[in-house]
Amino acid sequence: MVDDEPQIRKQLRIGLNGHGYEVVTSSTGTEAITVAAQQTFHIIVLDIALGAPPDGIEVCRRLREWSKTPIIMLSVRDEEKTKVEALTAGADDYLTKPFGMEELHARILAILRRVAIEPATDAKAEIRVGELRIDLANRRVYVEGEEIHLTPKEYELLRLLATHPGKVMTHRAILAAVWGPEYAEMDHYVRVFVNQLRKKLRENPARNVRYILNEPGIGYRFVTLE
Repeated sequence: MVDDEPQIRKQLRIGLNGHGYEVVTSSTGTEAITVAAQQTFHIIVLDIALGAPPDGIEVCRRLREWSKTPIIMLSVRDEEKTKVEALTAGADDYLTKPFGMEELHARILAILRRVAIEPATDAKAEIRVGELRIDLANRRVYVEGEEIHLTPKEYELLRLLATHPGKVMTHRAILAAVWGPEYAEMDHYVRVFVNQLRKKLRENPARNVRYILNEPGIGYRFVTLE
């Protein structure tokens, strides 16, 4: 449960405890991301308007980079634009304040029922393979224990490949996900950025150190995680 107002956190914790839930609370978006990376939750209830950056929308986007935990967004705003923004960011449901505890409980149950029949997947906030470590929660990348600097696009490209290990990602799919659908024909963008990434990741074919593999004429594949 993430909300910057202590009274709301207290009320929701007491109410959800009464329905048998164990509740962990956070008051800021940064804390929420850290806690979500360290523990496993069945559901996240996240307020949009947090007192300090990042706001709930950005927290939701950050979590969706690596976590599939269901998210219910809370807001005092009932405008369609805000709801669309929240759902586009990756929220599973949206609830307008003020609301009753029974309604929140019903929405939680509905999401948990749906999740129960879907294949279970373990979200990982950290990816390790060889000497490469990717801290998805904090967007940091380490090679041989040393943090390396990546540009935003380099990081998004690496994150996309690394979160789909063993899967061939086509040039078109990579371009759409990292640059946008309008770049669908710009294959050279991918080649240039992959080459830059390989240098920064210290790939060395002579020592069998490879993270990003070529699929000639198709795209690229990240090595299967250890």
